[in-house]
Amino acid sequence: MRMLVTGREGQVARSLAEAIHPGIEIMLAGRPDLDLGAPESILPVVRAARPDIVVSAAAYTAVDLAEDEPERAFAVNAAGAGAVAAAAAEIGAAVIHLSTDYVFSGEKPGEYEETDATGPTSVYGASKLAGERAVAAANPRHVILRTAWVYSPHGRNFVKTMLTLASGRDRVRVVADQWGNPTSAADIADGILKIAGTLLADEKEGRYGVFHLTGEGGTNWSGLARQIFAQSKALGGPYAEVEDIATHDFPTRARRPANSRLSCDKLERIFGWRAPHWEASCSAVVARLATATK
Repeated sequence: MRMLVTGREGQVARSLAEAIHPGIEIMLAGRPDLDLGAPESILPVVRAARPDIVVSAAAYTAVDLAEDEPERAFAVNAAGAGAVAAAAAEIGAAVIHLSTDYVFSGEKPGEYEETDATGPTSVYGASKLAGERAVAAANPRHVILRTAWVYSPHGRNFVKTMLTLASGRDRVRVVADQWGNPTSAADIADGILKIAGTLLADEKEGRYGVFHLTGEGGTNWSGLARQIFAQSKALGGPYAEVEDIATHDFPTRARRPANSRLSCDKLERIFGWRAPHWEASCSAVVARLATATK
């Protein structure tokens, strides 16, 4: 299998590059060669790579900045994503596109299912929802994966931010009234490889469409912080006490959903795969970061 992944520095792209799976060739393509903001750059790269599967992982992810740059966010997350899916369709390849929990309003008390009504409350969420629609319109052989609260040893993310803060202070204030599913980029990569292999082996009805892929189990941001610090402390790393605060105590430019927990039952039913519990995956990432600093 030949898999082309858009983006070189993203958490999922780098996790896919690290994955070792016999028989799978993973190619990363990013700027300046492939630029979602320049749709004309996409098709030549896809044609040259000749992939069986295109993973649309690159995106505009500056959630707060998007409120001031809506045109840029939509150009990349909607038009750019649609161009990637169209390029895949032109060469006869399926596309696996990464989306987000931010397509939902956060008003539902329980887990969101794929059939629930969307209602993004931010420019970023709206641009990603527009991207889902563009991908679906451009390539009927699409798998759209909504994920959430992504972390890894790579790039900028909540786990690394918490460990950095704990290195310089004894107490950290963390929002406690936003709930979701922390998700390891390595688990997303494993899920993508499972889905891709299944699609190439048998394209049965129902294997295309929208799916949720997150770490098993939910928590709030302060609960995630406590898990990070507990594991770090056990390994002799930085540790801080967590003080729960409300969203209004930590104002941001973009409004976040209060609850964006996602049900992954459909993914397990169709592809026979479910991500590990978030606590185990989080601990693994903290352990890797701790080892890297010693």
